[in-house]
Amino acid sequence: MTEHGQNRSAPAPGPNAWGQAATALALVGALGIGLWTVQQTSSSSSAPDGTPPPAACSDGETATASSSRYVTGAQLCEALNRSDLAALLGTPGQRAKTANGSDGSLKTGSGKEIATPSAQVEFDTYTVALAATYDRLPVAGSAGLLGPDARQRTLLGRPAVLYSSRTLSISFRLDGGDSRSEPGVPARVVSVARDAEDSGGSFEVSLWRADGAVPDDAVLLRVAEQVLPTVPRWSGGA
Repeated sequence: MTEHGQNRSAPAPGPNAWGQAATALALVGALGIGLWTVQQTSSSSSAPDGTPPPAACSDGETATASSSRYVTGAQLCEALNRSDLAALLGTPGQRAKTANGSDGSLKTGSGKEIATPSAQVEFDTYTVALAATYDRLPVAGSAGLLGPDARQRTLLGRPAVLYSSRTLSISFRLDGGDSRSEPGVPARVVSVARDAEDSGGSFEVSLWRADGAVPDDAVLLRVAEQVLPTVPRWSGGA
């Protein structure tokens, strides 16, 4: 978590101090991964040895009839926050510190809202994000929009693209003043078509490291291959 102020371990006093009030992580990409606010979600019980339990997803919001064809942030969180996620990341034994989902949306210039539900799970070493985008844009051919290192590929029998992005650290002032942002750490992202026909929209898995090192693609793809088939509506799209 990024901190601002004279003392990096706590907010500096005074109304003009930049505090550790909140930090949001956003991946900036042409397909859009959304904005995730890091929040602590914990259980009231601990392990017998006193070790805090891994973070659990909150109940989230239940999809309404009008939005039932979309996966929800709560459902994405449940799919992502699996018991073997740390092992898939190559860090067995680590416990999830935060786990959350969000039912966000983006508004186009024409005023149309596009659903962008997302979820995020944070460990000491890695943070993993899972998002769905219902923009009706195909994944095939999108590599040219995602930077010079973007590569088209096939994953789980569907068109996919692997590319680089970067987190964005956003902080706001305790006195309600203007927020500010700064570049964060590098991230790797794989975007996969929501159906085999690539009729539009995508599921995206994103990975970044707390130490700022570039994540290994093999780790990202291993997570994506195990997590994506468990997402509701994966089999038939939406």
